[in-house]
Amino acid sequence: MSELPIHAVLPDLLDALREGPSAVLIAPPGAGKTTAVAPALIGEPWCTGQVIVLSPRRVAARAAAERMAELLGEEAGGTIGYVTRLDAKRSARTRVLVMTEAIFVATILNDPELTGVSAVLFDEAHERHLDSDLGLALAIEAQGVLREDLRIVVMSATLDGARFARLLGDAPVVESEGRAFPLELRWLGARADLKVEQQVASAVMQAWREESGDILAFLPGVAQIERCADLLREKLPSALVLPLHGQVEPAGQRAAIRRDAQGRRRVVLATSIAETSLTLDGVSVVVDAGLSRRAEFDKVAGVTRLVTHRASQAAATQRAGRAARQGPGVAYRLWEEAGHAGRPAFEPPEILTSDLGPLALTLAQWGAADAGALAWLDPPPAPAMAAVQAQLRALGALDDEGRITDHGRAMARLPMEPALAHMLLFAAERGCETQAARLALLLQERGLGGRSDDLALRLDRWNGERGARAEASRKLAGRWAEMARKLAGKSGAADVPLGVLLAEAFPDRIARARSASGEEWLASGGRGYRLDPASPLVTAKWLVIGDAQGEAKGARIMGGIALDEADIARWLGHRLEERHALWWNAEAGRVEARLERRLGQVVLARVPDPKPDPDAVVALLLERVRAEGLGILPLGAGARALIVRGTYAGLEALSEAALITDLDDWLAPMLAGRRDLDVSPGKLHDALLNRLDWNERQTLDKLAPAEFRSPAGTSHAIDYGHEGGPMVELRVQALFGLDCHPAVGQPPRPLLLSLTSPGGKPIQTTADLPGFWRGSWKDVVKDMKGRYPKHRWPETPWTEDPSLKTRNAFEASRK
Repeated sequence: MSELPIHAVLPDLLDALREGPSAVLIAPPGAGKTTAVAPALIGEPWCTGQVIVLSPRRVAARAAAERMAELLGEEAGGTIGYVTRLDAKRSARTRVLVMTEAIFVATILNDPELTGVSAVLFDEAHERHLDSDLGLALAIEAQGVLREDLRIVVMSATLDGARFARLLGDAPVVESEGRAFPLELRWLGARADLKVEQQVASAVMQAWREESGDILAFLPGVAQIERCADLLREKLPSALVLPLHGQVEPAGQRAAIRRDAQGRRRVVLATSIAETSLTLDGVSVVVDAGLSRRAEFDKVAGVTRLVTHRASQAAATQRAGRAARQGPGVAYRLWEEAGHAGRPAFEPPEILTSDLGPLALTLAQWGAADAGALAWLDPPPAPAMAAVQAQLRALGALDDEGRITDHGRAMARLPMEPALAHMLLFAAERGCETQAARLALLLQERGLGGRSDDLALRLDRWNGERGARAEASRKLAGRWAEMARKLAGKSGAADVPLGVLLAEAFPDRIARARSASGEEWLASGGRGYRLDPASPLVTAKWLVIGDAQGEAKGARIMGGIALDEADIARWLGHRLEERHALWWNAEAGRVEARLERRLGQVVLARVPDPKPDPDAVVALLLERVRAEGLGILPLGAGARALIVRGTYAGLEALSEAALITDLDDWLAPMLAGRRDLDVSPGKLHDALLNRLDWNERQTLDKLAPAEFRSPAGTSHAIDYGHEGGPMVELRVQALFGLDCHPAVGQPPRPLLLSLTSPGGKPIQTTADLPGFWRGSWKDVVKDMKGRYPKHRWPETPWTEDPSLKTRNAFEASRK
């Protein structure tokens, strides 16, 4: 171990931990931090207990433990041990225990003091897994409240050390320069005409010809790895092609990590599992497709889906570094160098993209009602936390105050997401916990039982499978079932169908086919899903969706269980409800009412409802008015004029905004007992007018009167709906003696005057009466004198007395 670069800084790290409880270690790939730090700590005087090393993945945890044990000349399970979900090797002699981050969270929840533990090492912390961030937050609080002597070390190859140092109370940062072997980058570019596995296979064959040493190729997922492996085995028969991902058996994973015992040249096809922690012995060439696949929680659809993205710059650096861990290396990148700077700098923290249900339940179990009170690099988003806390209350895991319930504590004891834990406890109370535990594990472990969309079929296959992984998985499910039996405290003997069990976990994903082909489905939560037409589930009428991927509008069903309609009636009757449904029939202009029997948003039966809730009907009518505006009402000319008059008078009570806001006050009483909006125009006018008090009516009549009183004493209705503005029509003689233009409104607006002859024929329309008198009036006089010689046509009408009488009658009246 003396040749490892980490040894140059180990004394600094040990000094830091002698003087304080925390430290940050930054060491590049290949420096040896994963395998050298923990064994060095167990010799320190303060280290009287175990050193826990956290690893982000099961493969890396087991490999790190085996490598440390090998360096000590031991087998794993002695001084060095490990614990993963499907595998464990440890003993009473174990001083260094490598475990996955999720298992550490369960460990500290069960024992917040971490009895018998002297130090916790967070390896590869830069990956920012949710369990890593959560485990670190809990460890920091335990250190501050319960265990001042507990050492915490955050370790990574690419890390913002300053941020972690602040989180750890300004802990010292120790940096290792590492071992710098030459690394050559070759940019092959991307080809749109080839699938990713074809591009990788082509690059691997090029590297096979041009380079020496074993080859490590990164692909986004298991399916691409398998297709690429088929291509390479055909075209490179002499190569030892080995997959490396979470579904590979432990023996296969070891073969991918270590040199071939027979000296054969290897091609290892891996997911991002090989980015960090692992040193693949003998690898000097990396082929990187430049893609990563991560789980993202779709908050709208309520499902976690795998999404393929461009790998970040940090991830690409980590991958390329795999080629130069043990000597000079070369990395082939399947994208253009010019586009590299456009990639994201880092992968986003899982706490910002994952389902926070497990986190919320864990924090409730810890007693942290306010997540923000803990130490986070990035705190969980408050809206997402509020949403998942509501879901936990629906499962009975939290009470109305957000405190964990007994049922929630039992759920938290089970190592699975809350919905599946709830399902398992439900099953245990009815004596069918074994099949529920296996179903829960099937949903978490990809590849068990094959790849069918039919989870029941996959479960049958898995039950009959032989092999180390299948056996280990069944043993794990058996342990879960036993835990659930003890937690439930009672057991019945009901034979609950698988679909009903799954529905207990995901009641919003009970779906009914809405197309004859079985491709389109509507779930009780209101979301639409799609099913592959080749799926064995297409003949089902009902199913419960356990897994889905894709957009919320039409996520693809990746796993489900068919459900008989009889099972819905027998087992899910408590989820059925009768609902009085109302909707607006736009064509008929009325509210329609039906009585529906529903399972969430899925309607099972619908009949006319003869007695709908009258308040609900009125509410829907008001909703239509709010949505479409006052124009949907049968406002007569008088009501429309009143509204416009109110606008000119500046009366807020008659503004459209106020009328819409106050619909419950003035319109609702007239809609009682109705299903339409056909209220009489007169009633609408009176209701509007009654919104004004005495002072407002006086203001209305003063600033925007309904009629214009002419100088001649005649009254004329003002047309407030005229396109040119308020307008009044009257004989020109009625305006004699008036030398200023009449106005309405505040601020004043000229009243449009439509002037007529004594016979009622239009003469002129004007908004400037003084200008008309002194302008075109002369032309009007010339024309009108001949037609109406008995009437007055003076040259200066503004000086005349107003009157509609003939000239003789007017003169006689003045004698």
